[in-house]
Amino acid sequence: MSVLTVVLALFAALSNAAASVLQRRAAAQDEDRAGAVHTVVRSLLRLVRDRYWVGGAALLALTTVLQASALAVGSLAVVQPLMATELLFTLVVGSVVFHRRPDLRTWLAFVALAVGLALFLGAASPAAGQDTATPGRWGWAGLALFCAVTGFAAVGSAVRGAPRAALFGSASAVAFGGTAALLKEVTGRFPQGVGAVLTQWPLYATGVVGVISFLLLQSALRAGTLAASQPALTLGDALTSVALGWALFGEEIVLGVRVLPELIGIALIGLGSVGLARAPSVHGTWDTAPAARDGPGKGRRQEQEQEQT
Repeated sequence: MSVLTVVLALFAALSNAAASVLQRRAAAQDEDRAGAVHTVVRSLLRLVRDRYWVGGAALLALTTVLQASALAVGSLAVVQPLMATELLFTLVVGSVVFHRRPDLRTWLAFVALAVGLALFLGAASPAAGQDTATPGRWGWAGLALFCAVTGFAAVGSAVRGAPRAALFGSASAVAFGGTAALLKEVTGRFPQGVGAVLTQWPLYATGVVGVISFLLLQSALRAGTLAASQPALTLGDALTSVALGWALFGEEIVLGVRVLPELIGIALIGLGSVGLARAPSVHGTWDTAPAARDGPGKGRRQEQEQEQT
């Protein structure tokens, strides 16, 4: 694990967290809360004039560059545990943007999720695999990704509120995990030359899957609070990336004596998930547009009144 990989991955996590917060800030002001893709497209036509949304889109582009750079010098299994810090960055940046801190239970749940994920993936410590995928495996991986994304999105379309945000967040996570794997494939083909990369399919598949991921993310951010969508997004992205790293690039997971910390990590993820499900912020208003407009004083009073009721 090089210092450069760590720095690039942490900056990518911070950039992605800030992008989610800013675009959630814009989405909270959007009157149309439906999650269908065609509705998202119509909503984007309105949001392109919102400075928060534009700033978030710019940060998403920056995240792509930073993540691609991290993947070029490190493996999926090294980069993704570091990206788990995105959960904590989301709360910090969100507290600044929305002028209101989420409740203590949400903080503890996010810490448990981030530490558990990092502990599990760090203990598993998949061995660095090959730079490009094993020939013939992308077809099966693509089919699995399509089924998972479609399944999450279909179920998410049938529900409302926090479950909808979590399910669309999961669909977006799987798609972003696929995008990360495709980025790894593209960077692994750089030694073949720019001309070869431009004439091969991975570069263009990365663009298509990236756009799908982006649209699903917009649905998740508009469906509910960040406390519901962001954990699903971060956890799903990390676990999908590790699975693809194993299936495509031969990044084998270490077991043996490391099973204990892996199980502890899984337990922390479970505790964090249970705590988050009961946290007021999941169904509350800490990351809504009115909270940002009203300022810190009024926001805290409204939150206290909501918890009392």
